[in-house]
Amino acid sequence: MKKMVDESKASRLVNCGMIILVTAAYKDKSTITPCAWYLPLSKKPPSVGVALAKSHFSSELIKKSQEFIINIPHWSLLEKVIVCGSVSGRQVDKFKEAHLTPQKAHSLVKTPKVDECVGNIECSLWDIKEVGDHYLFLGEVIYAEAEEDFFINDMWDTQRGDFIFHLGSRFFFKSSPSIEARK
Repeated sequence: MKKMVDESKASRLVNCGMIILVTAAYKDKSTITPCAWYLPLSKKPPSVGVALAKSHFSSELIKKSQEFIINIPHWSLLEKVIVCGSVSGRQVDKFKEAHLTPQKAHSLVKTPKVDECVGNIECSLWDIKEVGDHYLFLGEVIYAEAEEDFFINDMWDTQRGDFIFHLGSRFFFKSSPSIEARK
């Protein structure tokens, strides 16, 4: 028997996605925002989308700077991810608060990436869509990198590394080893 799910919680039926950390910066301000609402958009040009609440400090910084970085944390960073999602970047420096290291981007993007993350995607903003109480930031991939021990044959090797997945609220789980489907 199925039970009714409140419409405001319907997104939890389809999104128990891997957590990313979105970094944004403008002038002397920077922030880190955990995010599970994102998607690949195009291969040519390589593009991604990130949905962030309109009220988030990161949204303000992305709109001003016209750029952002997607940082992929490993399970070992779960507590630091929770810190980043528990405080406002308007009031505190999340890099310091979470004990994460800002590192210069590889491309011309001025936003710092998170050094401890196993992957980073540097993006130039090309459009913003308003979707209810969120902005969908559309970014063209300028540069992408991944730790060679975790990214093998053009995909994450979940035998070697666990990634953080979000169920909603304060509930998380880690990735399990992948399987290869047979034809």
